[in-house]
Amino acid sequence: MKLAVAAGLGLSGSGAALAADMPAPFDKPEDVKIALVRYLSTGDFFQSYLSGVEKQAEALGVDLRVLDSRQDAALQADMVDQAIALGVDGIIIQHGLTESMKPAAQRAVEAGIKVVAFDVNVENDAIPQVEQSDYLLGKLALEQAIKDNGDSFTAGYVYVPGIAPLDRRDVAWKEVKEANVGIKEAAMFGTLDNPIANSVANQARSVLQANPTITVVFAPYDEFAKGVKIAVDEAGLSQDIKIYSADVSTADISAMREPDSAWAATVATNPAVVGEVSVRTLALMLAGEDPGKQVIVPPTLITQDFLNEQDVKNMSDLGEKMPQFQHADVSTAEWIPLPKR
Repeated sequence: MKLAVAAGLGLSGSGAALAADMPAPFDKPEDVKIALVRYLSTGDFFQSYLSGVEKQAEALGVDLRVLDSRQDAALQADMVDQAIALGVDGIIIQHGLTESMKPAAQRAVEAGIKVVAFDVNVENDAIPQVEQSDYLLGKLALEQAIKDNGDSFTAGYVYVPGIAPLDRRDVAWKEVKEANVGIKEAAMFGTLDNPIANSVANQARSVLQANPTITVVFAPYDEFAKGVKIAVDEAGLSQDIKIYSADVSTADISAMREPDSAWAATVATNPAVVGEVSVRTLALMLAGEDPGKQVIVPPTLITQDFLNEQDVKNMSDLGEKMPQFQHADVSTAEWIPLPKR
């Protein structure tokens, strides 16, 4: 278990937020305890998300506990119970399976704890859902695939059912296939076994060998896309196949900008910003305010051409070229200090 105790209040862009001006319980932020209970943590997206959570918690001056189940659903449920036993005021549940998280989240609510869910459907009206608009993430990527390849192509599809963001992206895939009868799904594959990219690469090698007519791969998670790219590169097919993904990181940008890279486009929000929004949503609830049932951080299409034309090398460059990557005006209030930039 990781413990981060904030040293004090951060400063927002509009000036200092003093404890005396904060609503309860943030007038004594050092007494506010929150927990982040994680299911997925491998990969750049989740490291960046955690960084956003930590920075926003530090800006508020609260005590953050991070509990990481490393894709063990039963352990994640136990960790929710651990957080309850620790007497936390609020819990952020990050990913997970509905069947294990629904009862665990309900136990937290019954204990009087405020709960926010990011990318896991806990089927509870008392718990706001923080989302990247995963449906739109998938839809924008597929619209770009059609723009690049026309409305008739043979595709491979990387998907693992039961994970809320992937299930929402799957809705977009099904709709696009139904609306474009020329798009043929030759193979569906996918795994969340660690390391995810290497495990997907092992599957993709067999899929590409068995289905030589595939020209497009929809891999709506960047670790999936990394795995497919490994297999495509090894097979010498980087100029014959285009990969369309979701999420972004500095490593992804580098992979997309490699000469003759098959990774044509991704659609993403800044995961650090999503982490910040998750904490702010919980803070609003703890202060007695209503953030709404759904808290959506809008995504942006990022093409290989854009990255090359703008000479984007990392997430910092991307934030400069796409200002929406630096901050999302979501779950904000005058009294909530923003992390230092």
